[in-house]
Amino acid sequence: MPETIDLRRRGLLAGGTLLLAAAQFGMAGSAHAQTASTKPAVPGLKPGTHTSFTSIKQIRAGVLDVGYAEAGPRDGTPVVLLHGWPYDIHSFVDVAPLLASAGYRVIVPHLRGYGSTRFLSNDTLRNGQPSALAVDVVALMDALEIQQAIVAGFDWGARTADIVAALWPQRCKGLVSVSGYLIGSQKAGLAPLPPEAEHEWWYQFYFATDRGRAGYAQHTHDFAKLIWKQASPDWPFDDATFARSAAALDNPDHVEITVHNYRWRQGLAAGESRYDAYEQQLATAPNIGVPTITMEGDANGAPHPQPAAYASKFTGKYEHRTVTGGIGHNLPQEAPQAFAQAVIDVDGFRMAWGSG
Repeated sequence: MPETIDLRRRGLLAGGTLLLAAAQFGMAGSAHAQTASTKPAVPGLKPGTHTSFTSIKQIRAGVLDVGYAEAGPRDGTPVVLLHGWPYDIHSFVDVAPLLASAGYRVIVPHLRGYGSTRFLSNDTLRNGQPSALAVDVVALMDALEIQQAIVAGFDWGARTADIVAALWPQRCKGLVSVSGYLIGSQKAGLAPLPPEAEHEWWYQFYFATDRGRAGYAQHTHDFAKLIWKQASPDWPFDDATFARSAAALDNPDHVEITVHNYRWRQGLAAGESRYDAYEQQLATAPNIGVPTITMEGDANGAPHPQPAAYASKFTGKYEHRTVTGGIGHNLPQEAPQAFAQAVIDVDGFRMAWGSG
């Protein structure tokens, strides 16, 4: 697929439906963009060139034993790449070697409930609330003795990266976030949307029921493949590509984490008190001041806000990029060269503008 990057400003929101959908995440404002002088472009690469990581490592971090892939020199600038639901670390299977070849130390963890990541205690709540996932990332950085990293992701991973950048900006050298500002709250999630927008969130309402939980547990792979097709309607992924990621969904905590996440968003499940202070901060929709590039595929079939809705939330050096050519929701795997270039370029923001 072509990976043409459109750096032009996006216009106003396309219709009231998406405006209200964006409001669910606490977004408002007009688009703005800033352009830095970039490092040389990453080498051309056909998506799907790589099919696996060399090895998966394990490390105890916070409440988890985290499974993660690593690439690149240990003394390179750290980059943490965060996947979404229902995907896994293979979303970055082409991105990681591109960044490693550019000298970055690349860390690609399985989120809680995926792959070889496990809870250290059977008594820990299988909690999918957003702040918990962000605390996991900070704990992983601590365990790996990484003081500061570029954090990048999509879907749940983008939301997690946004939260890390908002709550722990000193740990975040730069941010790359697909679909932009995804920080929300339970209160925002309770606001009803127009029927068309609600329809896009059908699985959220499905997971709110016992039947939905049982159905997802029984048909996890089929469910995930349906989401892949809906979210990336123009991505011709094959069965082998899907199977490599679907294996990560066989984690014994995956269903509980997934269901809890969506029920928590609707106020149907409680979180843990240890995260209350973080959620209170996030409920204010805090601005993000670290250097940021937001991205969007031109064929994203998943619910997502328009760039104009969230641009003002990024108060530091900022740029938005739309990747054209039928690129859907899983942007890193569908357009790895564009995603890797964004990571490299956001790193260059500091060189071009200083630490501002």
